[in-house]
Amino acid sequence: MSSPVIVWLRRDLRLSDQPAIAEAARKGPVIPVYICDDETPRHRAMGGASRWWLHHSLSSLDAALRDQGSRLILRRGRSDEVLAKLAEEVGATEVDALHHYEPWWRNAEKAVAKHLTLCLHHGNYLAPPGSVTTGSGGLYKIYTPFWRALRERMPPPEPQRRPQSIPAPTKWPKSDRLEDWGLLPSKPDWAGGLRGMWEPGEGGARKRLHAFVEEASAYEAQRNLPGVDGTSMLSPHLHFGEVSPSQVWHAVADAGGSVGTFLSEVGWRDYAQNVILQFPDYGSKYARDPFGDFPWRTSKADLEAWQLGRTGYPVVDAGMRQLWHTGWMHNRVRMIAASFLIKHLLIDWREGEKWFWDTLVDADYGNNSVNWQWTAGSGIDAQMFVRIMAPLTQSEKFDAASYIREWVPELADLSDEDIHDPPPAVRPKDYPEKRIEHRDARERALSAWQQAKAE
Repeated sequence: MSSPVIVWLRRDLRLSDQPAIAEAARKGPVIPVYICDDETPRHRAMGGASRWWLHHSLSSLDAALRDQGSRLILRRGRSDEVLAKLAEEVGATEVDALHHYEPWWRNAEKAVAKHLTLCLHHGNYLAPPGSVTTGSGGLYKIYTPFWRALRERMPPPEPQRRPQSIPAPTKWPKSDRLEDWGLLPSKPDWAGGLRGMWEPGEGGARKRLHAFVEEASAYEAQRNLPGVDGTSMLSPHLHFGEVSPSQVWHAVADAGGSVGTFLSEVGWRDYAQNVILQFPDYGSKYARDPFGDFPWRTSKADLEAWQLGRTGYPVVDAGMRQLWHTGWMHNRVRMIAASFLIKHLLIDWREGEKWFWDTLVDADYGNNSVNWQWTAGSGIDAQMFVRIMAPLTQSEKFDAASYIREWVPELADLSDEDIHDPPPAVRPKDYPEKRIEHRDARERALSAWQQAKAE
């Protein structure tokens, strides 16, 4: 029997349309391994909500592998060191994996390649990041021309079926027990809302995609309505690689209606990866002046009120409570809540990004960084800082009344007219006053902007 091939899994936890597994299966015995590596990403180690998802996704993947006579090997430590040790144990010289573009994974891939033959495959994006170039051969920085160029290369290749068989080694190496990794919260167990809403794993992704196909044609009309929620809710499945973007594209592309709008947002994932490919520290450094001199406030009380959904702005509070309970927030409300933190409370967007990193089940370095910098106005492609979103107007415009009733139950008895901005006469005593009035917040934000430009 030939030497075994190690498949190094990260955010690609599926068997279908998984080029690394398919290629390894053609070469010989396959040893799939997932490494719980908090050392390589350091401060970018997974947050609590992502760890909950990861536990269940790994469990699902192991079950799928065992159905095919294989299994998932779990190890803990620095990826390059663990892979080198495992290769020595099993007599392997080759590792197959999918490309990852977060800066820490790119560094890890270089470290692995120093000791083993590392075969990297594409499969987490519509097109390999870095491959969509301008006429002069450079990388796009602005989304619209990037999407236009990417769209010309679509559709992506047809998704591959899962291998009919995955050859197993004659002897399996030792594996950690998933339960010993402590990925699930216990004291306290705050994951009840997550369990009630999500089914992590390739099977859950398939169900979510099939359900969305029926709604995809109405995406444009429904995606901005929190009470209806016409979004796909595929983001965590895409982030963990339980479904490939090629599978998503081919499933919905012929839905008609406004499905093109949805496909452009799948393309936004590719754009975000192209940004962090060019600017690896995009999650921590402003891309534009004068944000280095911006007079951000450091109010712990305001930050905590935002985190807990106690700002006095119902749509913001509903979103933040939905996030805490389910690990997810409606896309339109994410924009409203992010803008509120940055421009109403004048708190550095990086504080919000850190909170989302810990609480989102779809926390993604590229998407999070690009979206927060877009909202702040500090990104290479961003709205202007002086465009200040009015949360009360947004709430009414996008008919958030039922959404607020669900997540801010102390306001549930208010009328549709009052619930967006409860007047003092009907505001419940247990619901907080506004942290700041919208007009005052706008004036303060514009003044801070002028001060930053003058520095």
